[in-house]
Amino acid sequence: MKFYLDGSDGKKWSLEDFKGQYLVLYFYPKDNTPGCSVQAVDFTELKDEFEKLNARVVGVSRQGLKSHENFINKKDLDILLLSDPKEDAHRSFDVMKNKKLYGKTFLGVERSTFLFNPEGELIKEYRKVKAKGHAQLVLEDLKEIQGK
Repeated sequence: MKFYLDGSDGKKWSLEDFKGQYLVLYFYPKDNTPGCSVQAVDFTELKDEFEKLNARVVGVSRQGLKSHENFINKKDLDILLLSDPKEDAHRSFDVMKNKKLYGKTFLGVERSTFLFNPEGELIKEYRKVKAKGHAQLVLEDLKEIQGK
């Protein structure tokens, strides 16, 4: 999986850049929406706990950097957000799925999280994630994986 995405910190990022630490890479549908806000705020509130476990939390959506900046400022987020407007990473992780709303079918993002070990190997994936409580679940799983 090779891709380079612009980050909310002004840098370009690839999966390789996170080697040496655990990576919690989560895909979410849209900045500043209720579920996505809950999830991002929860990950921000647990950031210190993840860092104690040598883990970096990174969110990915299709919105641009301006939208990410607004989201970060509005919700006081302290996690890296990556912009994937061409859906390269979204397709690599197979998170674009057919969804239905008001009887219409459309292609949308299935809220998903992927956990990588420090060697860059995918060790756990979460599909069809419910936003509330998800960050805590990932943290508990990471502690279990590390035997803590």
